[in-house]
Amino acid sequence: MSEYQYYEFLALDRPLTAAEQAEVRQLSTRARITATRFTNEYEWGDFKGSPDQMMQRYYDAHLYLANWGTHRIMVRLPRTLLDPEIAGQYCVDGQVSMSTTQENVILDLTSEDEAGEWVEGAEDSLSAIVGVRSELAAGDLRPLYLAWLSAYGGWESDEDAFGGEDEDELEPPVPAGLGSLSAAQRALADFLRLDSDLLQVAAEASLGLPEVKDDARALAAYIGKLPVSDKDRLLTLVAEGQAARARTELLRGLRGNPGEQRFSQPRRTIAELLDTAAARRLHHEQHAAAMAAARQALREQERAAARQRHLDELAQDPETAWADAERLISTRLPAQYDAAVTLLTDLQELAQREDQAPAFAQRFAALREAHLRKPSLIARFDRAGLTV
Repeated sequence: MSEYQYYEFLALDRPLTAAEQAEVRQLSTRARITATRFTNEYEWGDFKGSPDQMMQRYYDAHLYLANWGTHRIMVRLPRTLLDPEIAGQYCVDGQVSMSTTQENVILDLTSEDEAGEWVEGAEDSLSAIVGVRSELAAGDLRPLYLAWLSAYGGWESDEDAFGGEDEDELEPPVPAGLGSLSAAQRALADFLRLDSDLLQVAAEASLGLPEVKDDARALAAYIGKLPVSDKDRLLTLVAEGQAARARTELLRGLRGNPGEQRFSQPRRTIAELLDTAAARRLHHEQHAAAMAAARQALREQERAAARQRHLDELAQDPETAWADAERLISTRLPAQYDAAVTLLTDLQELAQREDQAPAFAQRFAALREAHLRKPSLIARFDRAGLTV
């Protein structure tokens, strides 16, 4: 299979201007470019631009795929909506990283699996995943934890991915709601190849999602206390067509920073998470194997019972079966030879069941002798084990 790479960028908070579209056009003459989207595919060659720089200057989300096993997602959020110190707790060298500009935080989430199979339709994943950006902006840290967990989950398939000292490292704060992921978070977990057993183990230390109800009076009071400079900045966002961002910032301010949440559950080591998941996976595999064996045994019992019923019917009139075999052989047609062999095999098994094997052998020897000049038929007898 030839090399294949796929690039997609989305502008969510504001569309690109005509001048900005012209700038990104300089990076690729083949790309499909609109005010909100940039996509390109490569089966040879490579993209001339830098995804990092494009995220810094133009776009809010990016997806990259390569058929040698790379899955990459990037999202950009305003620093007012995602504290770099909080995001930094979930970083893993080479797989979950973060960069900052004066205004934004850019998350870079990567999954590598050179031995993995190509995922059909993975190019369409960004539209399903991009919802995690608004969730992060609202203070939901589950996407970051999922990325962290996926990074260490790859340790089982690549023993050299991390060092022995990483085993005793504690997990970052476990956000609430890991047991009830949103659709966007589920899509992110799948894209990053997060093992389901590992996620299940991690979710056991995750509290349920709290019910969020925003009090209009509390919101009004919070807005009333905002400095004039903050109000001016929020109004400017509204005027620039970014009302959704302004609303998100207001609600985040009202609800508080997720870093201020208290995580009462004890934090586990990476080794504890991986070992528990491995044990659970082994249990599931053993249970599945036992169930498969039971189903196979049942199918064999049913086939054996059906076979005995067939022989019971044949035992009612074996002479007709012998006559039918002779008639089928007399046609000299290969398909009819096969049917005759099937009948004779049934008669042989019936004779063995009824302790009449010698009688069958004598009668079949006579039939075989009568048709020795039919080599195709004799060959079929031999292949079926119908020998004298």
